Amino acid sequence: MKDLERKFKALADNKRLRILKILGKQKMCVCELASVLGIAQPSVSRHLKKLKKAGLIESEQNGFWTDYYIARNGNCNYLNVLIQNLRNWCNDDCLVLEDLKKIKKIKKIDRQKLCSKK
Repeated sequence: MKDLERKFKALADNKRLRILKILGKQKMCVCELASVLGIAQPSVSRHLKKLKKAGLIESEQNGFWTDYYIARNGNCNYLNVLIQNLRNWCNDDCLVLEDLKKIKKIKKIDRQKLCSKK
């Protein structure tokens, strides 16, 4: 029950929900997520830490960057259902739609240039 509670608490934030929607489309690093969300990298990092602690996302090292992605659900049935529902929820939300447009722009920018901006 504690694990499920942790997951729902992690979902109880607009920006974390947006991060999950973004990561449902592709892996991204902190600076890419910050660019899409329009918030500072430290804020994105704090949100990612909560999502990771809740078991909703995972990460992998990719050269200099750490890429984040939706957790591989394993044998946790309620997590499988939760992630599947998240993929279907909020698809018509104006913030989510705007984020998805920004993802397309981010794909065209060299990651090294994007992440070296201050």
